[in-house]
Amino acid sequence: MLSSDQIMQLIASLIWLLAGVGVFIVGMNFMGDALEKSASSGMKRLLEKISNNRFSGVGIGAGVTAIIQSSSATSVMVIGLVNAGVMTLMQATPIIMGANIGTTVTGILVALKNDYFNMLMYTLAFAGVMMGFAKKEKVKLAGLLCSGLGLIFVGLNIMSSEEAFGNPLVENMFTSIFEVIDFPLLLILVGAIFTALIQSSSAATGVVITMVGAGVLPLDLALFIVLGANIGTCVTALLASIGANANSKRVALIHFTFNVIGTAFFTAIIWIFKDPVVNFLVSVFPGDDPMSLQMRVSLFHVVFNVTTTLLLLPFVKQLVNYSCAVIKDKKEDDELLDSIFIDERLLSTPTIALDNCFVVATDMAHWAQQSFDDSAKALFNYSESLDKSIREAEKMTDRYEDKLGSYLVKLSSSSISEKDSAQASMLLKVIGDFERISDHARNIMLSGAELSAKKLSFTNEAKSEIAVLSNAVSEIVDLSFYSFTNNDASLAVKVESLEEVIDGLKEKMRTNHTKRLQKGNCSLDTGFVWSDLLTNFERISDHCSNIVGAVVDFEHNDLNTHKALRKIRRSGQEYDDQYKEYSEKYQLA
Repeated sequence: MLSSDQIMQLIASLIWLLAGVGVFIVGMNFMGDALEKSASSGMKRLLEKISNNRFSGVGIGAGVTAIIQSSSATSVMVIGLVNAGVMTLMQATPIIMGANIGTTVTGILVALKNDYFNMLMYTLAFAGVMMGFAKKEKVKLAGLLCSGLGLIFVGLNIMSSEEAFGNPLVENMFTSIFEVIDFPLLLILVGAIFTALIQSSSAATGVVITMVGAGVLPLDLALFIVLGANIGTCVTALLASIGANANSKRVALIHFTFNVIGTAFFTAIIWIFKDPVVNFLVSVFPGDDPMSLQMRVSLFHVVFNVTTTLLLLPFVKQLVNYSCAVIKDKKEDDELLDSIFIDERLLSTPTIALDNCFVVATDMAHWAQQSFDDSAKALFNYSESLDKSIREAEKMTDRYEDKLGSYLVKLSSSSISEKDSAQASMLLKVIGDFERISDHARNIMLSGAELSAKKLSFTNEAKSEIAVLSNAVSEIVDLSFYSFTNNDASLAVKVESLEEVIDGLKEKMRTNHTKRLQKGNCSLDTGFVWSDLLTNFERISDHCSNIVGAVVDFEHNDLNTHKALRKIRRSGQEYDDQYKEYSEKYQLA
């Protein structure tokens, strides 16, 4: 039985140990956040340029993960890009394999630490904290990176200090624990659970390396825990795939399957050939000093991930086929909901998150454009199929605005760069316009339904005028949506001049209809429908102007849409020439 003093000493040592783990994880998060925010745009471009070459995919996956020190973050980024349609499953699979190799860098750094290295890291941590007071964002990010890297080693030193593992009571406690759970499958389970809880295989492996260096965890048992950590790290990707489309779920399944196969293979080898494996690691790094003990675990971690990748790289196609067989494509309605999926975990990589938002907003734009195109057809050729199509599109744009708007608000409230903040603001503006365009398109369809149900008819002159207005609005919709999807602010002059022409058409058409009413050529019932149509067409034109204005704002980093549009209307000869061209193109008879 332990005395009360010994119990207090044991509790104090465990608190010290947990504090070290906490500081280590905080350091990992700091460093990862800094690297993701500063390098996310470059990583995105790198990932998007991936070809179908498997070896380049492995290299890119390893490189990105080595930079951000998180295979989970790389996996989540890949899931986001697959979900957005930027990357195929065949391209994503080698990147996932490479991510496992990249995550071994942390283990190597942990194993190499010594007194001089620790002194450097402590200095780096202090310098990073001081840099955090700077005004420039780049300096702050560099400070976050330095302090994170420093805190990793501060945490490791706390864990390996005399106050933690140096206490004989702690050593005896862990010795007793590992005497009970020395069965390989139990050790793998411990590694998987611990990694799933902290969501970082790098951190879990770092803790295992430190425990081996402190002499409280035998090498042969540590190897199984490291294997388990590689399974536990899949939890983040699996969680990220929840609610995603089928291909994104397949990426997470491939990641999990890859690590399970590798773990099973190495478990069998170590279980059968435990002594030769341990003797090999000892022969590479002989000696009983902490660094040698730690490097053995680190070496195994590298060998495991590299070997597993080399073994399974030739079977990328089979892994993809397996994932497709397990996860079937959903029904059309479910796929529509999947298309609105935005991964909350991408919030930690704003550039990737914003790109995903842009893809989703582009999908929303297509729905709004489809709803207008169908409404123009339904006005004089109403049918139940067009009615259904327009109502479905209107409901979809409502869902898009709700989910995408909420996500962009969260993203805007996080720590993001000025450029990312401007893009988020632009997207928030335009999705509201897309949703309203869809609403007005539905109203146009309802006017068509009323004309059909009441057997009302406009005069030939009125129909001709509506055709002119509808064609003009159709062109401004196409121009504004093209401007958004291609980030082309140069179309602003065309859109603004056309929008002014549409305003003029509306006023002339209102006047002409009043004259027809006075002559008795039109009924009051058609007059109400006419007024609603003019309003809805003109409002759609206004929202198109807003969309292009938001694109111009983003290009010039100015959030004042109305100021930008006024400037365009005063832009001189180009605007006047364009206005004249559209006035001639869309003339009333």
